[in-house]
Amino acid sequence: MIDHLVPDGVELCEAYGDTGLDAELRAAACLFPSERAVVRGVSEERRREFATVRGCARRALARLGIPPEPLVPDVSGAPRWPRGAVGSLTHCPGYRAAVVAPAGRYAALGVDAEPAGPLPAVVAERLLSDTERRSADALRTALGIPADRLVFCAKEASYKAFSPWLGRRYGIRDFAVCLAGDGSFRGAVPELRHRFEGRWEMRSGYLVTVVCLTAANWSEPLAAGVSASSGWQQAVM
Repeated sequence: MIDHLVPDGVELCEAYGDTGLDAELRAAACLFPSERAVVRGVSEERRREFATVRGCARRALARLGIPPEPLVPDVSGAPRWPRGAVGSLTHCPGYRAAVVAPAGRYAALGVDAEPAGPLPAVVAERLLSDTERRSADALRTALGIPADRLVFCAKEASYKAFSPWLGRRYGIRDFAVCLAGDGSFRGAVPELRHRFEGRWEMRSGYLVTVVCLTAANWSEPLAAGVSASSGWQQAVM
């Protein structure tokens, strides 16, 4: 378990694959009709991961006292969360996870997971800055971890936390991050002076990164960038 990655008040639920789930998670992973419509016609593998990660989210939401409801993606692909909650989902081969929190305590969350292997060179060159690649090289030498993919993973979590709020579509490269060997990372919001922090962990063959933005520190600056059509705005108001 990687519960230590999230602060008090944030619930995390994870699953390794889509089989062997306990009864509670299997029940939570049963799709609502509106969710089944989203994955109609996709591969069975895609449908299973879609269902399992939503099961993780519903189990985590239940810990906040929020009953099950559909988590249908909006136009950006991010799920529409129940009123009064914020959250984020991630899935990669063999791993699914969800983080959720009360909107009164947290303004936004971002989680991402990647297999703990090197990032293809062409991807690293396209999505990581020169500074990030040099930082990754140093961390890989010091800790023996695939730090280039960890940088990418941290940028993904940052993108998930911030991009729905900023009023325009940014890319992964726009979110600059700097990793530290103690399991933390720092980042910068595109075109803004605000700085933020996140956490990372490598365990069981996976890299997992999380960004948790408290409402006390972030509601005002994030609200300044919210577009009127944002599904996140509807979720937290």
